Amino acid sequence: MLPDLLDWLSLALVPGLGPALAGRLLDRFQTPRRIFDAPPASLRSIPGLGSKTIARLRDPAVLSQIRGQAEDQLAWLARSGTTVLTCQDPEFPTRLLHIHDPPLLLFCRGRLELLSLPAVAVVGSRAATGYGERVGRELGRELANHGIVVLSGMALGIDGAAHRGALDSSGLTTGVLGCGIDVIYPRQHETLFAEVGRRGLLVSEYGPGIGPARFRFPARNRIVSGLSLGVVVVEAGSRSGALITARMALEQGREVFAVPGRVDSFRSRGTHELLRQGATLVSSVDDILEELRFVTTDPMEDGKGSGAGGLQPETEEVDTDGLNPEESRVLAGLDTYPRDIDSLARAVGMEPARLHGILLQLEIMGRVRQLPGQQYERITKGG
Repeated sequence: MLPDLLDWLSLALVPGLGPALAGRLLDRFQTPRRIFDAPPASLRSIPGLGSKTIARLRDPAVLSQIRGQAEDQLAWLARSGTTVLTCQDPEFPTRLLHIHDPPLLLFCRGRLELLSLPAVAVVGSRAATGYGERVGRELGRELANHGIVVLSGMALGIDGAAHRGALDSSGLTTGVLGCGIDVIYPRQHETLFAEVGRRGLLVSEYGPGIGPARFRFPARNRIVSGLSLGVVVVEAGSRSGALITARMALEQGREVFAVPGRVDSFRSRGTHELLRQGATLVSSVDDILEELRFVTTDPMEDGKGSGAGGLQPETEEVDTDGLNPEESRVLAGLDTYPRDIDSLARAVGMEPARLHGILLQLEIMGRVRQLPGQQYERITKGG
């Protein structure tokens, strides 16, 4: 087994050899060892395999260097308690085998059994509103209450909220990384990274030490959708990465869901476009369960959840402790979604110049935050 795994790790380290080309090589030669032993004429018959990559596969010096890197990875795997699954392992998730360009390897840390359980992905904007984070967290919690693995990409915003929601209910969650399995990104999620790795599962197709890069996140998204039965988009702008995940889900034959947002919010444009294109509208977790034909019991029967199974309206009263009357009025004027300075001034009956000063004071106090475009939103508890 040891030489075989070294061959697999070595194959994944060959420069210029991505999942698509590696898959074609395996289709032809069956094992990494046979690929490394194949004569140049046989390698040239593989569509898309260029002369430089063929030269690397036949160069003893290059292969020796790659082999050394693979041995270092193998030693790190043993020290860190990380498992690597090859696409030919029995434990490799079947759902991933049938997507376009399935990953060659999966580096896993945590509970491997989650790969075989029903899962739903919850994704959305990194720059989420308070509303979006609240809905993402509630959906994560409710799905987990029904025994469903909550999948997401460990990013800021909706992803992090969904993971936290699942953990809130002591449920199951899987985080798919767009970097090496040992790389914490974003740094703000250091605690979340540790919790998901300990109580759930972290997955990456990238080996240790591989940093985040823009091109790796769309690649990561195909695994998020591929591992799931359906993808729920909570909040997404018109160019959000969450829409890439939704498109990949459609290509993979997965169900796509979207949570409606406010019609004048740019963060809802992507989700509303998905709804126009036929995505299933989500107003409660029951919409997801019914579409995917999950047979579940009322969460109240096992002491979990609210029993409503839906997205609960925001009923938290505005905390005005320590605020003067003007500050309280401004804070109460900020609702679920961000408001620009002009509409807020009209809502609270205050001159914009005066309002600016009060908003600055509330921001210093940690009660509001300013967003791009001179928009403001109230910071809710836990947000």
